[in-house]
Amino acid sequence: MATKIDVIEDEEISKLKEGTLISAVARLCPSNSVVIIQKVIAEVIGTYFVIFTGCGAVAVNKIYGSVTFPGICVVWGLIVMVMVYSVGHISGAHFNPAVTLTFALFRRFPFSRVPIYIGAQVMGSLLASCTLDLMLEVTPEAFFGTVPVGSNLQSLVLEIIITFLLMFVVSGVSTDDRAVGELGGIVVGMTILLNVFVAGPISGASMNPARSIGPAIVKRQFKGLWVYIVGPLVGAVAGGFSYNLLRFTNKPL
Repeated sequence: MATKIDVIEDEEISKLKEGTLISAVARLCPSNSVVIIQKVIAEVIGTYFVIFTGCGAVAVNKIYGSVTFPGICVVWGLIVMVMVYSVGHISGAHFNPAVTLTFALFRRFPFSRVPIYIGAQVMGSLLASCTLDLMLEVTPEAFFGTVPVGSNLQSLVLEIIITFLLMFVVSGVSTDDRAVGELGGIVVGMTILLNVFVAGPISGASMNPARSIGPAIVKRQFKGLWVYIVGPLVGAVAGGFSYNLLRFTNKPL
């Protein structure tokens, strides 16, 4: 029969073993790695639903004609707003390589995570585009990606301007302590809605390289794709730079 001392010793040994096991797991999966994985998953899911919903509205309208152009604009604005409030507190809700790179350039985001975030965003776009391609009979006429309607230069300039506005607004509501942070998702969503209204019929109003790359790869439609990579990158960096010039500081310019 075990004595009281034996029972106490067994409990202490069990606790030591448990502590050793937890320490081993912690070494294999440090908390920082778990947090990064959570952020990456949030970016994949967020980008997936932004592309699935926004591009889905474009495809459904072209195939069935039941959404209308104003409806597409509202869908883009609403889905971005919804996903910002859903995962913004986890990953920052970038969903856009141009936004991620701009944040990193102005020291609002670590450079080491830029490739991981961009990979997650492109993956989310590819998965959403594959889902739409499998669900809908997407003909070349119903392509849900972005293709310049006029010249490449016209679409390039337009993409730079609207992405400038988007990044300017994002910088204001998400990096400035004086802004009302609770309204950030609404403000960003409304900015995208307005941009799609203005630029949608001409350039498709991408503002996001991942939004254009996913559908282009899935449907093998690469016409003018460089416009939607260069334009948003240039516009986002310019928008972030402009807001940082206006940011309040005690230092002289």
